[in-house]
Amino acid sequence: MPNWGGGKKCGVCQKAVYFAEEVQCEGSSFHKSCFLCMVCKKNLDSTTVAVHGDEIYCKSCYGKKYGPKGYGFGQGAGTLSTDKGESLGIKYEEAQPHRPTNPNASRMAQKVGGADGCPRCGQAVYAAEKVIGAGKSWHKSCFRCAKCGKSLESTTLADKDGEIYCKGCYAKNFGPKGFGFG
Repeated sequence: MPNWGGGKKCGVCQKAVYFAEEVQCEGSSFHKSCFLCMVCKKNLDSTTVAVHGDEIYCKSCYGKKYGPKGYGFGQGAGTLSTDKGESLGIKYEEAQPHRPTNPNASRMAQKVGGADGCPRCGQAVYAAEKVIGAGKSWHKSCFRCAKCGKSLESTTLADKDGEIYCKGCYAKNFGPKGFGFG
């Protein structure tokens, strides 16, 4: 296509960009209508754009695609994201299914080879991996809510019938019911 006006070409659509519709970013020109995140298509501006090569993203999509991965690299304090990143080409590995507590916890809570037995898996709990909650010794990896699998701390748990729950699941399942509750 001929470049009639001799103006710069848009970094997205490669058509001529005229002064009235031009947005510049890192030496490239864009139409205002083309200056969108390549993943979520949100409008961008100088404070929300993140550039990777010739590609432009909003900071959120850029972080999901190119930022650090793993525990501790979330969206900020107190947020929960259910986005697994499939739209960005990130492969999601399903977590291992939650194993319910051994129904015969009293037998398994006995000493196993000189160490306490974990009420959840029945294996020996040694000092390096021990967490004490609800009067029992647990593996750090087993010290989770029986309903939702959320990791617990000794201050954030509630126990019932030898099982441990997060406060939310405990209230939902064993708390008062009716209007004004929950």
